[in-house]
Amino acid sequence: MGTTLESVLILLAAAVLVVGVFRTLHLPPLVGYLCVGLLVGPHALGLIADSRDTDHLAEFGVVFLMFSIGLEFSLPRLFQMRRMVLGLGGAQVAVTMALIIAATLPFLDDWRAAFAVAGALAMSSTAIVVRMLADRMQLDTPHGRAALGVLLMQDLVVVPLLIVIPALGGSAETMAGALALAALKAAVVLSVILFFGQRLMRPWFHAVARRRSHELFIANVLLITLGLAYVTEIAGLSLALGAFLAGMLISETEYRHQVEEDIKPFREVLLGLFFVTVGMKLDLAVVTVNLLAVAGVFALTTLVKFAVVFALARAFGSPTGAAMRSGLALAQAGEFGLVLIGLGAARDVVDPVVAQVTTAGMLLSMLLAPLLIQHSDRLVMRFSKAEWMLRALQLHQVAVQSLASERHIIICGYGRTGQSLARFLQRADVSYVALDLDPDRVREAAAAGETVVYGDASRRETLVAAGISRAAALIISYSDTASSLKVLHVAHEVAPAVPVVVRTADDTELDRLTQAGAAEVVPETFESSLILASNALLLVGVPVRRVLTLLRDVRKERYRLLRGFYSGATDEPADLDEAAQARLHSVALSDAAYAVGRSLGELAMGATGADVTAVRRRNIRAEDPGPETRLQGGDVVVLLGTPAALEAAEMRLLQGTPARVPPLSG
Repeated sequence: MGTTLESVLILLAAAVLVVGVFRTLHLPPLVGYLCVGLLVGPHALGLIADSRDTDHLAEFGVVFLMFSIGLEFSLPRLFQMRRMVLGLGGAQVAVTMALIIAATLPFLDDWRAAFAVAGALAMSSTAIVVRMLADRMQLDTPHGRAALGVLLMQDLVVVPLLIVIPALGGSAETMAGALALAALKAAVVLSVILFFGQRLMRPWFHAVARRRSHELFIANVLLITLGLAYVTEIAGLSLALGAFLAGMLISETEYRHQVEEDIKPFREVLLGLFFVTVGMKLDLAVVTVNLLAVAGVFALTTLVKFAVVFALARAFGSPTGAAMRSGLALAQAGEFGLVLIGLGAARDVVDPVVAQVTTAGMLLSMLLAPLLIQHSDRLVMRFSKAEWMLRALQLHQVAVQSLASERHIIICGYGRTGQSLARFLQRADVSYVALDLDPDRVREAAAAGETVVYGDASRRETLVAAGISRAAALIISYSDTASSLKVLHVAHEVAPAVPVVVRTADDTELDRLTQAGAAEVVPETFESSLILASNALLLVGVPVRRVLTLLRDVRKERYRLLRGFYSGATDEPADLDEAAQARLHSVALSDAAYAVGRSLGELAMGATGADVTAVRRRNIRAEDPGPETRLQGGDVVVLLGTPAALEAAEMRLLQGTPARVPPLSG
């Protein structure tokens, strides 16, 4: 098993198998990647030796993670969040490191090792926290903003730690010189890259984008990312620092969002391989012998970070409940902590056994993190009496707004779409109650006289307080399928007779939302198409009554006429979800095709998962052909379905292969 290619193939095969099982069991994929590393690593089956090749894979994962963080970094955003980032975040890092150094120094007898361990344990997991808060729609809540501010500061602190920790590996006599040299190199490299990069990045991206080549655009992003990482490495710094600078430079251009989408597949795969290599380095024999120490690191990480964040958040003015939620969200180690402890071990700053014990404790805290965040509301309600009072006050405010209303509309989400809907309802003299989780938006809108209150529409008690049993309808005004499904479930439990209208981006989730109980699903792309079509028809002289009839028929048929599209090379990135998006596909039948002379009923096309939407014969197009339609040579059959279903249907038409239902993705 000596070659790099063999190692990569083993890692990928094991990752696909194990992570697929973990996804099926609804377990975090992080656990799967770690298990893969433990399984194939040198301390278990030994399929892959602990070599420099696998370390390179881990480094690339960190490079793309740092690049993504650089993309999120901007001076205006830092200035806007300066109180949370520099104040709360800076205090969290400083206090946490000081407490951990004080706790570990008696056991390590080396301040350099204690400093490296403290720096590693002070970091929290950006990937876990942001994803969990986003899934729970809590990024814009007070505790969500506090957590984001602390995470941003931690990401910034990683940069100097990547420079300082390697410099600690020298002797005491040379350490001061090494630190000074590293700081000088960093200052020179940062100045050169930032000075020239800001002037060259935008025109360079303009030149690349004008070529209108997606492949060239991605290659250019990889070149800049890896190129700057290489520059910082040969300057004696780290690959991650150069990647961070590359992301920061690109974040100032208008191509930031496109770059973020293009780089996401590389980042996710390589970050997964990074966790695989972390698992490979864990020696279970060493961990087992030092189980008590591992438990100590785990307890130190979780309890100290929770206590520090909670106390500091309270000092910065957060309510008790929000401070507890912030502490629970950040009470774990993070990806960069694993990088820093590995760097410390590689440069002989941290003893290998200490590194093993610390890594194991950090991983345990990361595995616990999703559970702490998921059950944070229950924990806060159990231990905070003030939270009970606050929740009761919120529900009281919701109830006050809805008590005087009968046959009103409940609007879930008061963003731009929700506000436009509210103004339309006001114009029609229809009462409404809007629920939103952004306290700033709620405060400003309520001060202006809008009927909006702070509340989570996915909670049973909130909908009851909003008077759902008396409401005429409930409208979900934001496009988030996971959240919409939660609201639908709760709404149908509380008031099954109240119709629910759901907004969605396109037709991908239309059937799923309808099956979940939505009375109407409004896809944005379809409605914009209908508005364009109606304006075009009116301009060419089609009577208004005829246009309104066409619009009504399309909506009555749940947009069946508009579903699916013919794919092409210029599709938008959002249209490229191969597994989910329904496509249209034309199949021309030669005289030798299997389907010639057979009816659609005989062919059992529905069993392939695709629908026959039309048959074109001698320039005459027949829509929605029935099962009795018999196909002839020269016919063009128009199919609608996912790519897998279209492939099965085409094979059925041309070669007569047995009809099969393609496997569902995801």
